[in-house]
Amino acid sequence: MRTPIRVLVVDDSAYIRKVVTQMLRRDPHIEVVGTARDGLDALEKVQELKPDVITLDLIMPRLDGVGFLREQMSRKRIPVVVVSIASEDGELAMAALEEGAVEFVQKPTALASEQVLQIADELIAKVKAAATISPQKLSHLVEIAPTPITLGFSPTIKAIDAVVIGVSTGGPQALRYLIPSLPGDFPVPIAIVLHMPIGYTNPYAQRLSQLSALEVIEAKEGDEMRPGRVLLAPAGRHLLLIRQNTGRVTAHLDMYPLDTPHRPSVDVLFQSAAKAYGSRVLGVVMTGMGRDGTEGAAWIKAQGGYILAEDESSCTVFGMPRSVIEAGLADRVIPLQALPQAILELVLEQ
Repeated sequence: MRTPIRVLVVDDSAYIRKVVTQMLRRDPHIEVVGTARDGLDALEKVQELKPDVITLDLIMPRLDGVGFLREQMSRKRIPVVVVSIASEDGELAMAALEEGAVEFVQKPTALASEQVLQIADELIAKVKAAATISPQKLSHLVEIAPTPITLGFSPTIKAIDAVVIGVSTGGPQALRYLIPSLPGDFPVPIAIVLHMPIGYTNPYAQRLSQLSALEVIEAKEGDEMRPGRVLLAPAGRHLLLIRQNTGRVTAHLDMYPLDTPHRPSVDVLFQSAAKAYGSRVLGVVMTGMGRDGTEGAAWIKAQGGYILAEDESSCTVFGMPRSVIEAGLADRVIPLQALPQAILELVLEQ
């Protein structure tokens, strides 16, 4: 019999503590061992109860979520799933990522039980994924630093016209290494689907842009794919790349298809990229749970494009890359530290 995942629920609202506890207890493999009302209370409860995973609000009295993360991670690394409202604490959310939070769940702004319970399945899945992350992988999330590549010349011949990236759990930290490692004169555009709750993608894009020589923006309808630019799909909308009659490729945002496990979907982005760029597209599938990206990788391969998958050694969660590799779709399997150079070499066919 499997040992239940021991969870500590941290939130300054007694109501939210109760509801989150109820949601988690729907799964027989999860045991809520306690609750805490703020960061200081949580530090004591962690020492006493020794949870496997923590769910964490960010805005709390006495010691907020970021302060708790900073102190707790200096004592002992434990996977943390943030349950908070992005519209109120976008900057805190970005700081929480930098302190080692592994996942985010959007807490509804309304407190009606039926609305709060809508996040139950997502929360359970993310707590279970977090429980599989080793302390070594948690250290890797905060310790890895980008190593910028200098291109130093303007390439006249390119083998690839666009790079598309799909990533989920552990993705914010992985992208924080990958994108700042690429040179400002990177010769082709990049589009990314990152599974994040609504409200988080825009502040994340702004933060990533500050750290990078490339321009990183949350994609809007009609944004052009062009060298030096990274388009990040907005949470809640699919990002499709459409080739116009002029030859330009632009972003189209859509609610459809509705039957995908995620919106935005890596599969939807990759399929549209295969249609827009044919064989001249590079797909990169990075850390994350599930199999989003596998069908899209098949579309890219069918058009003659190229697929890279992140190696298990650097993945926070190996689900998405594993699915692509096991389907026989990965041309190469590369650890995160080597991905920037591998992408550049493939684009320039070196």
